[in-house]
Amino acid sequence: MSQNIIEANDGNFDPVVLQADGPVLVDFWAEWCGPCRRLAPTIEAVAVDYTTRARVVKLNVDAGPATARRYGIQGIPTLILFRDGAEKERIVGAASKEAISALIDRHLSALPDSENRSENRKVG
Repeated sequence: MSQNIIEANDGNFDPVVLQADGPVLVDFWAEWCGPCRRLAPTIEAVAVDYTTRARVVKLNVDAGPATARRYGIQGIPTLILFRDGAEKERIVGAASKEAISALIDRHLSALPDSENRSENRKVG
């Protein structure tokens, strides 16, 4: 996993995701999931593009089954965008970089102007 992506599990999900400042994109995935593996380079590219404006997190559903159940994950990959400790949107299945970026951008534009303007603001 790259330095731009944080690995979450049942034990650290709340502090890493729910208590983070700004938008957090969580990729619920598994090693054995072909579509998840195909989506991985796209998630990495998004993480690089948004490194100072949003947090990108991966949660392996086999290593974090309680969290996957908590959010009703029934199919993977599932991407959930969290902000202010709450789920805001989700995408089930593979998605393009453009679709994922648009999802994050919608929630960046919802931030107060002073927070949204700072390109160098490090999330969390």
